[in-house]
Amino acid sequence: MAFEVNQVWNKINELTFNAYREPIPGVGWVNCGDWLSNFDVHKLLNGYTKTNPVAINMFTVQEISAVHAKARNQFKKSKLRWRISGGTRRNLGWIPFRVGAVNFKNGQLIYAKHHFKIWDSFGLSKYKFLSGNFAEDARGRWYFNVCVEVEAQPNQATKSVGIDLGLKATATCSDGVKLEAERFYRKLEAKLASAQRAHKKSRVQALHAKIKNQRKDALHKFTTTLCNEYGAIFVGDVSSTKLAKTTMSKSVYDAGWGILKSMLKYKAIARSAWFSEENEAYATQLSSCCGIFSQNRPRGRTGLGIREWTCECGVIHDRDVNAARNILALGHKRLEGGITGLSVR
Repeated sequence: MAFEVNQVWNKINELTFNAYREPIPGVGWVNCGDWLSNFDVHKLLNGYTKTNPVAINMFTVQEISAVHAKARNQFKKSKLRWRISGGTRRNLGWIPFRVGAVNFKNGQLIYAKHHFKIWDSFGLSKYKFLSGNFAEDARGRWYFNVCVEVEAQPNQATKSVGIDLGLKATATCSDGVKLEAERFYRKLEAKLASAQRAHKKSRVQALHAKIKNQRKDALHKFTTTLCNEYGAIFVGDVSSTKLAKTTMSKSVYDAGWGILKSMLKYKAIARSAWFSEENEAYATQLSSCCGIFSQNRPRGRTGLGIREWTCECGVIHDRDVNAARNILALGHKRLEGGITGLSVR
């Protein structure tokens, strides 16, 4: 089925690319600007599963077309990368589906007249399936990913928290709670290097999966606790993509700031909590107590090793906690501004 999905993707890629360009004798291929929409592709693929002996159903063909159209619009390209089914550069298996294409009965998933046994640890019979996909990971394991309808449980918390992201501690809250940097990659770096030198591909994949799972587990526990306890969450807008281009790239990737912010955002939305990113410029240097720039404050890269400093007002600041409190203050200031009213004519 994954092979058939790749074939459909490549066919759609060819259709949209050929529609965007046309051959002119003596000139060659030129852009004609005929950008096919998802609806246009649907009409061209009408009856595809009847004319081609494939195992996938039309729901999957339509979903592939929708994903392809979304990617073309996002990246502004007339042609995307081809999906490769074999060799060292092959794409991992992916079989999308739409609402109503998959059913769950007697502990099995039913898709395209095929039955799949799964380890049901969520009680899937209680939920209504929406769109989703079957996906393969680097170790050849297949997973069933699906959106379901659940009743939202609003968060009744009234407290707010500011969060400063860093490398000494992955995240520091304004109340002093810290998520210590476990450095999952660095702990297994020696074993990973040994397996790579020995060309043990399966061992390398297993170690990478272990690092990823350990990091996600720690971030899930931390973010779930925060979203249950606080009604408003403000986090610094530190950019992991920019810092990844520096000498700190390995530590930045190991911290997983992007994953942490994504988790906080969707978990806060699910609990009706407020989430926003705030500009953290000078959050470390500004005193959260008196609001001034002290002469003793840490400055620039030379001050990265200063973890505590004493303000002129006599307060001893923890570097990360002080930054988190300043981010919290910025968040409150934004909330005080309210929502700009629309003028009615």
